[in-house]
Amino acid sequence: MDFIPRYAQPFTLADAVRLDVAVITEEIARLQNSLQHLKQTQTVLQENIDVEPPEAVDPDILKALEENKIVIGSQEERILILKLALTEKGIHFGSHYDLDSSSTTTPVPAETPSAQLPSATTTDTFQVQPDDEDGIHL
Repeated sequence: MDFIPRYAQPFTLADAVRLDVAVITEEIARLQNSLQHLKQTQTVLQENIDVEPPEAVDPDILKALEENKIVIGSQEERILILKLALTEKGIHFGSHYDLDSSSTTTPVPAETPSAQLPSATTTDTFQVQPDDEDGIHL
């Protein structure tokens, strides 16, 4: 199965399939935790915007809200890629790895080979950083 991402990703589906199942599931959990915090931040930012008159809203808050939307979409898509990798490995994940139903993006698999994607090459190697900030690195 090939997948064309909507967002720039640090790895392709083919790269993800080569990862160990434990690495994939740990990265899914890390991304889900990150998404939870991002969505909480979005709620706080939106509440701040809602209580201010439109002319008094801090432009930095508006910028952060928009930037977070992109990050959320990218991370949700990355989870989808990792879940597809588990499926290709024959692992059937349950609702434990499902995205929150409030997800706003719906990436779709495509027929173009993932090797044509510019975001990563098939010779890249991965390394999971011990801290929870960086995720999988090439």
